[in-house]
Amino acid sequence: MHRTIVRPAALDLDSPGRRDYLVALEHDSIWGDHLMPLTVMVGPEAAPGRGLVAFGSTHGDEYEGPIAIKRLLREIDPGRVRGRIILVPVLNPSAFASGTRDAQDDDGVNLNRAFVDQAGATPALNGISHRIAAFVRAAIWPRVHVVIDIHSGGRVAKLPHLSSFHPIADPVLARATEECARWFGTPFVMTYQNATPGLLTSEAERLGKITVGTELGYGTSIDRDGAAFARQGILAAAIHHDQLAGEIAPIAHHRDGSQRLVEIVDRACFVPGPFAGHYEPVIDIGETARAGDVVGWLHDFVRIDDEPWAVRAQVDGVVLARAWGNPTRRGQHVAVVAKIIG
Repeated sequence: MHRTIVRPAALDLDSPGRRDYLVALEHDSIWGDHLMPLTVMVGPEAAPGRGLVAFGSTHGDEYEGPIAIKRLLREIDPGRVRGRIILVPVLNPSAFASGTRDAQDDDGVNLNRAFVDQAGATPALNGISHRIAAFVRAAIWPRVHVVIDIHSGGRVAKLPHLSSFHPIADPVLARATEECARWFGTPFVMTYQNATPGLLTSEAERLGKITVGTELGYGTSIDRDGAAFARQGILAAAIHHDQLAGEIAPIAHHRDGSQRLVEIVDRACFVPGPFAGHYEPVIDIGETARAGDVVGWLHDFVRIDDEPWAVRAQVDGVVLARAWGNPTRRGQHVAVVAKIIG
């Protein structure tokens, strides 16, 4: 397959047919470019402002999205495309190349905190991460109404498979988003707090787009089931929102009705560690806990003779995340307990 290297201004995301690009964004430290793979497929029913985009590797150490989207590049028949489908297997080339959450070899910024005011428009916010955010704003947002952002826990946290979205005030958009999230087939569908600044999904939601994120693995391996859930969710969204012709059957927990709807909107769901340490789980992810239960121990090996600090659930629910990888940082959320709401 031949990919055309283009600057953003030369992208064609509107003409009928399939085009495979490497989008060239100026490199910050060498005489060269960051090259972002992007494929667009446009069918006969494409309409202004309508389409689906799926992003992989917003963080560079999360691989289920790139694997699933790379697979879909081979599987989707352009002849079945009705509207507009944009597939970006690696949104963050710098972080992906180094296998790190942030673009450590360049601006050191977490791309999923870079969707802030003036990103890419001022000298203080003009590194590669903010320029990627500016590219998404200028080229992608005006052409899509469905946004899929595939994440996993990477080196930070161990989580069960889940799809996710924020609380949405518009009841019509909220129903459409939850339905889209359920079609991934994951055991958990999570609603989470929307106070973190600069999230890609938060901006898409504010723009009125059906927006679903995920957590589909952890560590730096590739989770087989996580990649399968990602593929299912992207295809289902494309079919149900009239961008791809065909039918799709529910899978896994969506098919058998065992999905649990959980939320971590209340800040009491999060337990930050008061010191840098080593986390030992007592109650693991997916298991229930009651407020006051010890879900883990945080060990201080500088004060090695001290008793470990008890990490306690602050709400009733299910352990949805715990620290993955040691040592943990001071203030890191070492445990997250979600409330079960459905």
